[in-house]
Amino acid sequence: MSDYERQRLYTLKQLNILDTPPSEAFDRITRMAARFFDLPLAAVSLTDENRQWFKSRIGTDLTEVPRHRSPCSDVSAQQELVVIEDFLASDFYRASPQAELGMRFYAGAPLKTRDGYTLGTLCVLGPEPRTASRQELDSLLDLSAMVMAQIELGHALGRIDPITLLPNRSQFAEDLEDLARDHPDGQYNAFFIELGSLMQLDTVARVLGHSQLDQFAREGARQLDRLIGDDRKLYSVGVCQYLFLQKTENESQGKAEAKQLNHQLSRVSLGSNLAIIVRPRFGITAFSPGQVHADDIIRHAQSASQNARQSESPVATFSPAMDREQQRHYRLLNDMHRLLQDGNEQLRLVFQPRVALATGECVGAEALLRWDHPELGAVAPAEFIPLIEGTPMARHLTRWVLDAAIGQAAAWAEQGMALRISANVMASNFRETAFTNEVVKRLRRCNLPASAIELELTETALMGNSRVVRRQLRALSNAGVRLAIDDFGTGYSNLAYLVNVPADVLKIDRVFSSAEGSKRRDAQIMMLKAIIDLAHGMGYQTVSEGFEPASMGETLAELGCDEAQSFSISRPLGPEQFRDWYLNQRTGNARAAGH
Repeated sequence: MSDYERQRLYTLKQLNILDTPPSEAFDRITRMAARFFDLPLAAVSLTDENRQWFKSRIGTDLTEVPRHRSPCSDVSAQQELVVIEDFLASDFYRASPQAELGMRFYAGAPLKTRDGYTLGTLCVLGPEPRTASRQELDSLLDLSAMVMAQIELGHALGRIDPITLLPNRSQFAEDLEDLARDHPDGQYNAFFIELGSLMQLDTVARVLGHSQLDQFAREGARQLDRLIGDDRKLYSVGVCQYLFLQKTENESQGKAEAKQLNHQLSRVSLGSNLAIIVRPRFGITAFSPGQVHADDIIRHAQSASQNARQSESPVATFSPAMDREQQRHYRLLNDMHRLLQDGNEQLRLVFQPRVALATGECVGAEALLRWDHPELGAVAPAEFIPLIEGTPMARHLTRWVLDAAIGQAAAWAEQGMALRISANVMASNFRETAFTNEVVKRLRRCNLPASAIELELTETALMGNSRVVRRQLRALSNAGVRLAIDDFGTGYSNLAYLVNVPADVLKIDRVFSSAEGSKRRDAQIMMLKAIIDLAHGMGYQTVSEGFEPASMGETLAELGCDEAQSFSISRPLGPEQFRDWYLNQRTGNARAAGH
């Protein structure tokens, strides 16, 4: 079954019209079709999976016929008007259910939804061969449109949100078509309003129940409808999300009105029994009706409202630059998805050396992911990792990184370079029940000890310190895999992590070892010493990341920091470059030791 047919059948069933009682509203249209063609039989025929079911029929007692070889089925498939002047003249239709009933002529017009799905036909049939005039066929198409209007009307037009009873996104799309026809060059602002963040609304649903969230949405709709006035139409476009349009001369006018509405909405009570604080945000996008699709208007305005929430502003306006960034992110997600499915020739690892500060010896390296996009060029991990983390792609990307890192560690071990390779792991990976087993199996396949790999935990992973995550970390530690807490000293850096996480290494963020100015430097050195002493007292090995200038390395060694990695030591290198650097560095250390 094709995707179109699957969606078409789903749409038909969602309308709840199959196997419903006869309706005079449909019968009236069917009679008009039969009279206009002067034919004895007409029907509103809906194409189900294996049958043609008649919502309305004139001239027959049958309520359905098989779909196989029925011309009505072909109308649904072809999505256009079908005329058969003589069933018996067609080798295919000669055996159709309609021909077996003694019919010779057929004309059927599609019953098409606004989304482009043909639900069935309005058809007329006769016992004698005949042709159909252009006027007759145009009339049949008009009548089929009336049938579709009746179907949609019977389903509240599919245009009403059942919670707020406001017109919904589909109605907005229809109204925009009318606006584009009547005022194609008009200038409008679309105002998108969300009553709360997704996190806040999710909390309301979980704590107070979905019925309370529904009441919140209804009260918000009622208050907004009152505030914007009777001359503007309010739409419900999501959970506690609304939209209205305003003809305008400039964007600044819309922003001033949005701020006023935000202030008014923040002060009203949305139900006396609801202990919910209203934190509305407004997003505005300017548009001309004849130049933009309804979905894009909603998307742009919603994007602006999300920017307002992120910047803690009441209102934000949409800009093309904002859309370009979102389109880029969308493209990166799609391209990475295809990349992980079809091949990973665009991905590579580079390795930044990690040295022991006491001896200057290279003891390991951090594997860093690079994406060389064929069209966008080098895409920074800081851009694409946050997009992927939390999606199903995170598992596959981490698998690729670990396979590549462990494979490189094994290759170097065969060359006499026994190095520990560290790699970042996303928070979602620790929620995979089989993650530890997969890591251990990879190491065994490459004949490496568990201590050859070190997994770096981000603060995101630690903040999601669920039972599953804690169990996974203990399993990794028990298997001998080293764990490192990355970027310590930034964000929340809860000291409870140091007590509860079975990690071995504390990686101190560069913010503590790259200060400029003597006063600030002195303060940060004191902080560095405190962190290093605390970590050592709790049994952690310490690693300084990104220290500057080069002389800071000596200070770190004096403070007792165990290891460091920094551009001052070496930039990240490809595997061959790293090998050359490592051999040169080892030779240099040997010469220095000889002297």
